[in-house]
Amino acid sequence: MKYSLRFLVAAAPLLLAACVPQQVVRNKGDATSIAQQDAREQQLASANHWTLVGRLAVSTGSDAGGGNLTWTQNGDRYEFELRAPITGRSFRLSGGPGGAVLEGLDGGPQRGPNAEALMQRALGWDVPLDELRAWVLGVRASGSNADMSFGNDHLLSMLQQDGWSVSYITWDATQKPPLPTLIRAQKNPFMVKLVVQSWNLQ
Repeated sequence: MKYSLRFLVAAAPLLLAACVPQQVVRNKGDATSIAQQDAREQQLASANHWTLVGRLAVSTGSDAGGGNLTWTQNGDRYEFELRAPITGRSFRLSGGPGGAVLEGLDGGPQRGPNAEALMQRALGWDVPLDELRAWVLGVRASGSNADMSFGNDHLLSMLQQDGWSVSYITWDATQKPPLPTLIRAQKNPFMVKLVVQSWNLQ
């Protein structure tokens, strides 16, 4: 049985509509763009301990949810805390190689072998969290080929991988290396939008 997302749905339209895309120029990348992306990926290859704070919205085509997100990554272990800004209700997804636990929904904690299977069963969210761990940093996920496009600033503008199109709309260039601050990932009928308010890489 999938749980309703109505306790989060009020925020989703605002989050999905927020921040009109700014980076619209896309090209397949010259030598400078590709070299810069390769360098970023090498720098971030060992970035396994970080926290981001922001806002997340997810649409399944027939349902939607969203709220304020804190994502903490500690090696292979992760914790997502999502809080609806209007109702204050929240849920927490945590886990690692041994499985995942989803807390905060009616009926008590739900457990699964991994985050993807658990979110699909409990919420109907078919979201590739393993790949998102890479995409949120603006790098390619391992295991499959990817097509890349770049903006005039030589930063990644779009990444197409595993059937998903990931758009990088704004970046925080003060981070070394630069990190994305507005990301939209889409694979019909699913869409995920993440607005990052702060990054903390350890």
